[in-house]
Amino acid sequence: MSEPTLPILDLSRLDDGPEAAARFRDDLRAATHDVGFFYLTGTGVSPELEQRLHEAARAFFTLPEAEKLAIENITSPHFRGYTRVGGERTQGAVDWREQIDIGPERAAVDDPDAPDFARLTGPNLWPAAQPELREVVSEWHDHLSGVARKLLRAWALSLGAAEGYFDDHFGEPSTLIKIVRYPGTDAPEPQQGVGAHKDSGVLTLLWVEPGKGGLQVERDGEWVDAPSVPGAFVVNIGELLEYATQGYLTATNHRVISPRLPDDRISVPFFFNPALDQRLPLLELPAELAAEARGVTQDPSNPIHALYGENALKSRLRAHPDVAERWHGDLVKARAATS
Repeated sequence: MSEPTLPILDLSRLDDGPEAAARFRDDLRAATHDVGFFYLTGTGVSPELEQRLHEAARAFFTLPEAEKLAIENITSPHFRGYTRVGGERTQGAVDWREQIDIGPERAAVDDPDAPDFARLTGPNLWPAAQPELREVVSEWHDHLSGVARKLLRAWALSLGAAEGYFDDHFGEPSTLIKIVRYPGTDAPEPQQGVGAHKDSGVLTLLWVEPGKGGLQVERDGEWVDAPSVPGAFVVNIGELLEYATQGYLTATNHRVISPRLPDDRISVPFFFNPALDQRLPLLELPAELAAEARGVTQDPSNPIHALYGENALKSRLRAHPDVAERWHGDLVKARAATS
């Protein structure tokens, strides 16, 4: 494994007194202004919880194919459940991975006048043969939600806003947990585990199976490896935080290269975002920070919406065209007519 190529920040410094907390906030602002990615230690996630999540992930992917396909995402209009290898796309190209998508456990919206993005709200699909998966994912979700809120409060202060700025504008968060397995490949060229992309929301906390690589981050036009670091999450910001700071903080392209046979790789990204109906307003940055804001990246093929639900719906329709065609053909047709 190569050496870490991203800044390493220790979240526990926020609890070590005012000076240590101020230094952490400065380092957090610098890392996400310069790189958009960093490693985070000191999160309080116990090795025991990590091990339980890891074991549950491995157990899920070793279920018989019929058990996994019983909760395949093609049966969910809310884009939940199991995606087989090759079932998700990035920039139109097939990703070589299998996964289960788990969001907030809510009832589907039964209102013909609801906005389009309300279709993302609904129940999860859980494997009947593995009831323990739901329990460990619930614990993971609750702990990482606390970590995410702590980070957002630190960001707010570091950017000259009130500590509760993001709390005030988030509403009930839209979270998403993906439990992902990247199968090995013997192809002569590196294969696309996940294609190059930026996350569409605010904040991602990524757990990677110890000792495994494959994640690459774009820095100065080059792809650099971001190997797993024991006891650390890989953290990155998404397009909405770039938008809210008008490019002072930067969302960064990243991708995953498939492992080589006989190896494979487990990773669990946790996405923490505002409620679907929330707009993240522009931060009024202090003059010295505003002078360094680079503006929001302009990509006609990937517009950034201030309303999180529009960003999330755009991402899901593109990533899962089979689900989109089965359940949301009207939306696909309407978007094609305006593109």
